[in-house]
Amino acid sequence: MRFALAIVAFIAAAVMIGFGIAQRTVYLEPDRVSLSADIGGDVAYAVVAPDALGAQPGKQTITVSGSDTVFMAYGRSSDVAAWLGDSPYVAVHYDADAAELTSEVVTAGDEGEVPVDESGETPATDAPSTDAPSTDAPTEAPTTEAPATQAPATEDGATEAQPADPAASPAGSDLWLDEFTDERRLTTTIDVPEGISVLLASDGTAPAPTDLELSWPLDNSTPWAGPLIAGGALVFLLGLGLLVSGFLHHRRSRGPRRNLPKGRRGKLPSAPKPRAVRRSEVTGRRSIGRARRIAIVPLVAIPAIALSACSADYWPSFDQAAPTTSTPTETPAATDGSTEEPDDDAALMEPAVTVPQMERIMRRIAVFTTDADAALDATAIAERFAGPALAERLANYSIRAGLPDQPTATPIPAAPLTLTLPQQVDGWPASGRTVLTIATNSEDPTVAPTALVLQQATPRENYKIVYAMSLAPDADVPEVAPASVGAPLISPEFKGLVMPPGQVAAAYADVLLKGDTSEYAALFDPEGDLLREQLGVTGQQAINDGLPPTADAAYSNVVGESPTVALATNDSGALVTVSIEQTEKVTPNDGGTIGFEPGPAAALSGFSDKSAKGVQRVIGVQLLFYVPSVGSEEQIRLLGWSESLIGASEVP
Repeated sequence: MRFALAIVAFIAAAVMIGFGIAQRTVYLEPDRVSLSADIGGDVAYAVVAPDALGAQPGKQTITVSGSDTVFMAYGRSSDVAAWLGDSPYVAVHYDADAAELTSEVVTAGDEGEVPVDESGETPATDAPSTDAPSTDAPTEAPTTEAPATQAPATEDGATEAQPADPAASPAGSDLWLDEFTDERRLTTTIDVPEGISVLLASDGTAPAPTDLELSWPLDNSTPWAGPLIAGGALVFLLGLGLLVSGFLHHRRSRGPRRNLPKGRRGKLPSAPKPRAVRRSEVTGRRSIGRARRIAIVPLVAIPAIALSACSADYWPSFDQAAPTTSTPTETPAATDGSTEEPDDDAALMEPAVTVPQMERIMRRIAVFTTDADAALDATAIAERFAGPALAERLANYSIRAGLPDQPTATPIPAAPLTLTLPQQVDGWPASGRTVLTIATNSEDPTVAPTALVLQQATPRENYKIVYAMSLAPDADVPEVAPASVGAPLISPEFKGLVMPPGQVAAAYADVLLKGDTSEYAALFDPEGDLLREQLGVTGQQAINDGLPPTADAAYSNVVGESPTVALATNDSGALVTVSIEQTEKVTPNDGGTIGFEPGPAAALSGFSDKSAKGVQRVIGVQLLFYVPSVGSEEQIRLLGWSESLIGASEVP
């Protein structure tokens, strides 16, 4: 009976282990699903739409090939469309009915994608004309003109390769969340949500890559493979135990039977004569050794089989939370306690940048600025700076060219970003996009955080720093909306603040010039305003005290030409950034002459003589204020500033 049970156990173990292994081999499902598309064409760009990226759940693995250089970037669909503008591109979509990718040459129109015909132009029905129709007009484009992308021909008829247009290349744009470049073939895995598109290109001039493959992971786990293999191993051990037990029981049941024959009872039988016993006839100990060796084989094989089923894909998962029934989400209450539905126009608004996008931009700018500052490259720095921030850097370069020991301008820190407040935008405003961010110097925590205002004029231009200011000690920055929401840009004429943003610069300039006697002094909080001591009445008096008796100093303040930037805060106030320029004129009062002392002003002006007219210095001041709303009892607070020498010359 034990032998029969052992045989049944061996058969069951073989079936269980075999079926468990088969689940991971012959019956194993694919681990991913793939879709491919031929995106060949004569256009320089291709766009993988969100519906194609989301055709299957999970991370997207993108493989692109078919050009010498393969460039891929992904960003918000609105940003991709804004960057492309009127340029034709291959749009890749997903056809759910056919379960395949489709491609078509289109342009980004106001109402969405507009198909482009074979001649490279949009259909006439999509672009109505005010001219009267003519039946004699040809229906095909003239063939005498060469396409704009065609390279000029040499004397032998061969075409010369034109250099790539930097403006046409999407590489390095601040609009992308990330970008990748490789030669001939590029494969990368991304995980993007709805509303994200992928832009493919070569160098912006050559045709885009022609081959695209999208793949998504599939769950091909076999949760019963591990239990079957492990269970089969246990059943095999049980069968082995039954087999050994059966052999031992059978051995014990083979004892000698000593029944004496009839007629010879009472007389013991004579012992047989001893004879030589051959080694081969001694089988007891030898059979036990063979049984042990047979038992060792499965004991070694079974752990190996069990270890092969240690992967998580082989076992059922019990750590998943039980599904819960969804409950309707209440509409978030507004700041005034109302629960009205959001306006349709507000729902269309989106922040100018995302936090990862801003972090990437700041890393680029920090590296770029460090290199430009070290090289005193006035041409390159204009690619990332504008307005008063650019004027500060250019003046610093001029000073350091004559005085190498002079310190550089305040470095631009890359991270961490303690505040990111992008402008809420709907498409692309005529004034461009604006972002305010506060960056901390991670390498030197003693350096004050830097408040930066960046603006992007057009989709194909990168963000430029317009204002760069150090925060005041213990600056109390008000609460603002999260970066995922952004803040609206407030008009300079907005009347909902204690002072319209466009008047803040002129009012503070008057306070610096007149001190407490200014009519605007009561509107500004003097606590923590160290700038008044430096450039205000106190600082001006200190300069006057240091002049010789034969010289007089006069001061004047004007509002800078840079735009006023105002972003709303959560308490209906605003963060307002402005600039002013303070001119200090020193003139002789005894009919003599006067000039610059050796130093930054002399190096910046290049004027080393004495002048009877006098000399002047111009100080550029960048300012960040918090302006409270109308009805608030708070005063306007100075949150940060930057003052630097931006001009020096003889008095005209």
